[in-house]
Amino acid sequence: MRNALVFAVLMLSLPLCAATLPSGFSETILTSTISAPTAMAIAPDGRIFVCQQGGGLRVVKNGALLATPFVTLTVDANGERGLLGIAFDPDFLVNHYLYVYYTTPTPPVHNRISRFTANGDVAAAGSEVVLLDLNDLTGPTNHNGGAIHFGLDGKLYAAVGENATTSNSQTLSNLLGKVLRMNSDGTIPTDNPFYGTATGNNRMIWALGLRNPFTFGVHPNSGRIFINDVGQSAWEEINDGIAGANYGWPNTEGPTTNPAYVSPLYAYGHSPACAIAGGTFYAPEIRQFPSANVESYFFSDLCAGWIHRLDQTYASNDFATGIANPVDLLTGPDGSLYYLTHGGTLGRIRSNKHSVGDVNGDGDTNDADVFYLINYFQASGPAPVQGGDVDGSGQVTSADLTYLIAYLLGRGPAPAG
Repeated sequence: MRNALVFAVLMLSLPLCAATLPSGFSETILTSTISAPTAMAIAPDGRIFVCQQGGGLRVVKNGALLATPFVTLTVDANGERGLLGIAFDPDFLVNHYLYVYYTTPTPPVHNRISRFTANGDVAAAGSEVVLLDLNDLTGPTNHNGGAIHFGLDGKLYAAVGENATTSNSQTLSNLLGKVLRMNSDGTIPTDNPFYGTATGNNRMIWALGLRNPFTFGVHPNSGRIFINDVGQSAWEEINDGIAGANYGWPNTEGPTTNPAYVSPLYAYGHSPACAIAGGTFYAPEIRQFPSANVESYFFSDLCAGWIHRLDQTYASNDFATGIANPVDLLTGPDGSLYYLTHGGTLGRIRSNKHSVGDVNGDGDTNDADVFYLINYFQASGPAPVQGGDVDGSGQVTSADLTYLIAYLLGRGPAPAG
């Protein structure tokens, strides 16, 4: 974020209100009572975990916010510090590991990446394993970064801000202003780009020259990484994540022709925009959005309160407005788009055609609807509670069952009815 007061100022200026969406889309507010959320992640079992800046890790289960936090960490939450990132181990369903990025107040104050073990909806007592203590922070409380995600290579990636000290971004002698890459146990991959030139933990550096990469996205199929770097006075950037890349901060901001630096794939200016704060690839297994959205990269801006869509030509398209202070975006496995605001709202955006396949009326289009239709056609079970004409033929037939199965397997289009 641009300065340590940006959250506080914007929280006073933008009221909570419904998003303005394109025709054919609707939103559901899952909760609006999470205190100062900063990031979220969807567990393989469908639960949504939300980081609170003040240290609480909250769980949204079956569409409801659980009263008991998964864990409550002691953090330094001054400025833009706090609990800032969460990621699930690729083998979470087996080992129950999840990872967090937070600012520990233990002197000297610094950011930390730790692993916890889940025991149901709470952390197992005493399960914290510290994987990395980052460099000590100086006076400024902004530019901490904080996003963490696993790549398709099984490595944990972490985006780290430069602590409002521009000289940090261009050196290999500390971890600030960088994207890091580590093994899930905190050790350093020997194929990291600076493994042979940096020393100690600095061998975790995967890319440098960043200011405040508060969020980034990983494509679920290709593994491509887009890094969202918050700019200073002119530009917000979406950068192509490349091993060993130097994105130029503080020597350049926004598009550049300097061959020493990697220019952004896309950059946009300020007023009223101020801080890119969320990004997700729309490439889910179930693709309920119209085909023009598939393989797009959705991103949001904290100040402007919008969500835009970067298409495959790297052109930006308007998508949603009126979302107060968005801080994170996620694509759900069911093809829904989730947004999180610093004011406490977790919203879900769906295509209106999503309900056409929800023949059992439980609010989701999933395998249960397939079995519902099988029972209807083959065993004289109850008729669809709603929808059913998923192929748009004008009637509900066995062809709709085939259409729905293909859709749920990611091999067919969204419901057309």
